[in-house]
Amino acid sequence: MTTRTTRTRLRPAAPVAPPVAPVRFTAPFRTGREQELLAQVLASPMWHGDGVHTRTAEALLRERLGGGCVHLTPSCTHALELAAVLLDLGPGDEVVCPSFTFTSTATAIAIRGATPVFVDVRPDTLNLDVDAVEAALTERTRAVFVVHYGGVAADVDRLRALCDARGLALVEDNAHGLGGAWRGQPLGSFGTFATQSFHDTKNVTSGEGGALVVNDPAFRARAEVVREKGTDRSRFLRGEVDKYTWQDQGSSYLPSELQSAVLVAQLEAFDDIQARRHHVWDRYAAELAPWAAAHGVRQMVVPDGAEHPAHLYYLLLPSAADQGGLIRHLGMQEVSAVFHYQPLDSSPGGRALGRTPFPCPVTADVAARLVRLPLHAGLTRQDVDRVVAAVLAYRPVA
Repeated sequence: MTTRTTRTRLRPAAPVAPPVAPVRFTAPFRTGREQELLAQVLASPMWHGDGVHTRTAEALLRERLGGGCVHLTPSCTHALELAAVLLDLGPGDEVVCPSFTFTSTATAIAIRGATPVFVDVRPDTLNLDVDAVEAALTERTRAVFVVHYGGVAADVDRLRALCDARGLALVEDNAHGLGGAWRGQPLGSFGTFATQSFHDTKNVTSGEGGALVVNDPAFRARAEVVREKGTDRSRFLRGEVDKYTWQDQGSSYLPSELQSAVLVAQLEAFDDIQARRHHVWDRYAAELAPWAAAHGVRQMVVPDGAEHPAHLYYLLLPSAADQGGLIRHLGMQEVSAVFHYQPLDSSPGGRALGRTPFPCPVTADVAARLVRLPLHAGLTRQDVDRVVAAVLAYRPVA
């Protein structure tokens, strides 16, 4: 008897699609020069601050910012604190600043014992409402800290006129604004001081890092001393004194040469980085416009006369429910999008350390509805295609 063996034919497995790489909200751009310049520092006997790479980065920034005296710092927070020291802020002093900003704008004031006075922002640009600033001024006001949100110029003409008339310092928190301008003049060149950020979420980065820009010559000599631990060491290194010693208040506000070397590589590639970011920003603005108009979504506003640096791109959704809804919708498609600042005036720190003379309804409203889309120089055409397609597939709740 013959036994028949049945063989089961195995079908080839269906090909498995490779996992889709997430579209990151932000990522530092690698120019290709960072490792070369870091190797130069590591091979040298000088790793601490104020070496050749620090001086090179400061010169590149000075050229881009229109000639102010530039001092690199370990972060933008340190630069803001340095500005507060130079203004001799202390208990009893008040400084007007937006409620819609990062905490460092306010903590640099509060750490000196002065009081941050929170005011609202305009509903179009999300920058300081100058009428609200003027209404908040008192005999104790010493300065105004202004943020150029998204790198779009605040109303610097009115702010400067107001500060000049009252004898107040104007400090630009220009963390978003390197490469931006107002009527052809670089942001960061309008205030008594300006501060820059090179955190790795910024257009150019050294991981962490910042800079203080001193635009008023009256503060230049003292800024050098306060930044160098309160000593005249910089004068000693230039051969102007035979020894250096303690002269004034100060702290260690110097980044290392390692940070500065990375920043040099980034600044050398600034134009390329900006072109890549503007390409993404322009695609969002154009390709999302019909969807936004149809669904009551407001796109980012850039007034005539303002040149923005493509630092961020945001959408204002119709409702707070839509903020979370769009973020979750994009996340399900491996696209990372995020909200932004929460109001400082109603935060625990803001209530304890600040003062809010009038409600800030615009800040509360936009904080609940704003969504930022991925924007960095490493995004590919396909990445942007995915972001746009994912946004267009969302239908607001309202």
